[in-house]
Amino acid sequence: MKASEIRSKWLEFFESKGHVIEPSAPLVPHKDPSLLWINAGMAPLKPYFDGRVKPENPRIANSQKCIRTNDIENVGKTRRHHTFFEMLGNFSIGDYFKEEVITWAWEFLTDPKWIGFDPERLAVTVYPEDEEAYKLWNEKVGLPAERIIKLEDNFWDIGEGPCGPCTEIFYDRGEAYGSDMTDPEMYPGGENERYLEVWNLVFSQFNHNKDGSYTPLPNKNIDTGAGLERFASILQNVDSNFDTDIFQPLIQKTAAMAGVKYNENVDSDVALKVIADHVRTVAFAIGDGVLPSNEGRGYVIRRLLRRAVRYGKMLGMNRPFMFELVETVGDVMGVYYPEVVDKRDFIIKVIKTEEERFHETLTDGLAILSDISAQAKAEGRNVISGADAFKLYDTYGFPFDLTEDYADEQGLKVDREGFDEAMQEQRKRARDAHQDSASMKIQGGALSDLAVKSEFVGYNDLVTESKIVAIVYEDVLVDSVSEGQSCQVVLDVTPFYAESGGQVSDQGLLRGGTVTAKVEGLFKAPQGQHVHQVVVEAGELNVGDTVKAEVDQASRGEIEKNHTATHLLHKALKEVLGDHVNQAGSLVEPGRLRFDFSHFGSITPEELADIELRVNRAIWSQLDVSIELKPIDEAKALGAMALFGEKYGDIVRVVKVGDYSIELCGGCHVSNTSQIGLFKLVSESGIGSGVRRIEAVTGRFGFEYMEGQLELLKVSAGLVKSKLSEVPKRIESLQQQIKDLSRENESLQSKLSVIEAGQLTDQVVQVGGVQLLAARVQASSMDALRAIADELKGKLPAAVLVLGAAMDDKVNFVVAVPAEHTKAGLHAGKLVKEIAAVCGGGGGGRPDMAQAGGKDASKLDEALQRAHELVSAASQG
Repeated sequence: MKASEIRSKWLEFFESKGHVIEPSAPLVPHKDPSLLWINAGMAPLKPYFDGRVKPENPRIANSQKCIRTNDIENVGKTRRHHTFFEMLGNFSIGDYFKEEVITWAWEFLTDPKWIGFDPERLAVTVYPEDEEAYKLWNEKVGLPAERIIKLEDNFWDIGEGPCGPCTEIFYDRGEAYGSDMTDPEMYPGGENERYLEVWNLVFSQFNHNKDGSYTPLPNKNIDTGAGLERFASILQNVDSNFDTDIFQPLIQKTAAMAGVKYNENVDSDVALKVIADHVRTVAFAIGDGVLPSNEGRGYVIRRLLRRAVRYGKMLGMNRPFMFELVETVGDVMGVYYPEVVDKRDFIIKVIKTEEERFHETLTDGLAILSDISAQAKAEGRNVISGADAFKLYDTYGFPFDLTEDYADEQGLKVDREGFDEAMQEQRKRARDAHQDSASMKIQGGALSDLAVKSEFVGYNDLVTESKIVAIVYEDVLVDSVSEGQSCQVVLDVTPFYAESGGQVSDQGLLRGGTVTAKVEGLFKAPQGQHVHQVVVEAGELNVGDTVKAEVDQASRGEIEKNHTATHLLHKALKEVLGDHVNQAGSLVEPGRLRFDFSHFGSITPEELADIELRVNRAIWSQLDVSIELKPIDEAKALGAMALFGEKYGDIVRVVKVGDYSIELCGGCHVSNTSQIGLFKLVSESGIGSGVRRIEAVTGRFGFEYMEGQLELLKVSAGLVKSKLSEVPKRIESLQQQIKDLSRENESLQSKLSVIEAGQLTDQVVQVGGVQLLAARVQASSMDALRAIADELKGKLPAAVLVLGAAMDDKVNFVVAVPAEHTKAGLHAGKLVKEIAAVCGGGGGGRPDMAQAGGKDASKLDEALQRAHELVSAASQG
């Protein structure tokens, strides 16, 4: 059975059980900073599980693309370790529970219409205290007791939030994978190859509370996960996941490119598997908007790509080749994941560029490694430090094993332990950066089961007569609140927009009779109601009261200008930079707009000017903004841009700006672009992982910004004593004067160095047979100090020079050692390090020339005296 058929059967089976099929979410978590990647089928569904959002259908099934990059060193060396994989899942959000999920799992696995496993080959594990699951497997399904194993580990708990016991289903692959039944690990759930876990059913029935206690969930959930690749390996009767139709096309194409054969050599097989795994991960991640970089997700992708290239070199491929495999990834996966086909050309371009860059990096890395090796030898060391090896790996992408190979050729070793320590520290930093107690919320609260209705009418009406249908005070439903209290209010009809899609909440007032309440913001309750965050300024709010709800119209107007401007900006970016540009986040508030977008590479000033001009042309063209509700398929057929990662219903809101821009959007907009008035870019920068950010202002804020810039220009004109129109020319003239004065200063410094050097030659002393000049000199910079040293080397070619210069409260040192003395054991780098230490500093350098700095200039003479002691000791040794 092909992998695509297994996936289809899974979705078809659960659709027949009343599940809605959830499309695979992008690999980049949407509004979830606790995760680096989507790493499980339930990850995109977390808001359903902890009650933040109520799904339309509580039964959900999916096939979710996932990335996990812990233990990537095992990829290619085990049968089932991957960085990219598909997790099949079925989920119940407060609907069915243990009996249904267990019996359905058994039906799907054993019925020939679906998977058709031999029931005699199946076994399960359960949590020891979960008697209900044990009885269902034993009495309802009919699984014998000897194939139901109780394991303490069968409890799914990631900290605060929903948790519960689980049951895992194992397939017995037979004696070929283990026949020694005396082995203490030879059981389902043990460390062995015979019993293969194919499905995990998690029974989310408790809240893990902040105080560490466990209480029953208000709504019990089911969360399951099954590995598509594992199913395929069993149903295709092959030894490992890599031998399935998921990986073999990639492995065979790579083997043909490298001129090797699969299954003939262990080392080349590992290389082929690593490449097949990593190219899938990289292709899918780039398709989902992640670009290679030196941080976050981009760093993971860069590391995987470079790792695969390194394995390619082991196969003899010393040229870019990964990009040639992208088409095969699309051939295998494109039916269910069209993004790897639709974005193929862009994915190929990114991978090829990154490969070419890495091949250059390898060359640069070898040059740096050569310098490190030479320095180690010069210092009498036979080990390259773990810190240096890690820097090569982390900064330059230079593989550790390549460092070891080169060091071995030079008769050196590499400190593996130090490298591993640095690697562990980096992993800890990465884990800490993405550990967040907000990963899951405690299920429950006053709003979780609130059934009242609330209608948003704020697209057209900014003032409404509304009835208070619910008040929540300190997470409890109450009938009234008094002056000075903060609470949440739900109205039957509201003109206030709740924060979403990057657009901030409206603000305003609720008024009626003697009561005035300030609306400071809004959010959506789990069942979709608009919840107003309110402070009662006067009077008393009561459930059932009628109030006038008034949006701050000036603020809303500025928000609308900025939101429509983001649509124009999105279109202009695509026109100037390319269709690969996609929104990666936005903020729309009254005073400014911020727009994040995917793009790899910098943006030139000319491109930014072009983008800004295109947006303003659309504003000056007075384009009408039309908004319609349409079926999603019809909207996409019209070319409407959907925001990546957002979920849309069957009917969507289409915002069309003339013939220039068309997007799916639930936000608020002007009726004509002329209302925006002006669009002005304020800043553009990279914010990591192939994402860039533009900040801009519109309308009166744009005018105020430009007035501020003009005022700065006026001040600058006054400082340089010129007219506004002549400021650039005046600055050029001043820059030329500075250059001329710098040259004149350098000439004078050179003459002073000659004079200073001439005055020092009579201070040379004999120390143990070595001529030594250790002297305090006048030098305004390290460059000037080096110039004096160079002059003295010409006058005193046989002398060891130790020069120190006080600069404010600090001190600089230069040490020069003639070749005849370096051969005898005197080392400039070591000398300057110890001398500078007297002044609380440090430094180093080559055996013949080195420099250092110190913090305490008052100890300069003491440091120079230390030079005498060190040279004396070295000459006697």
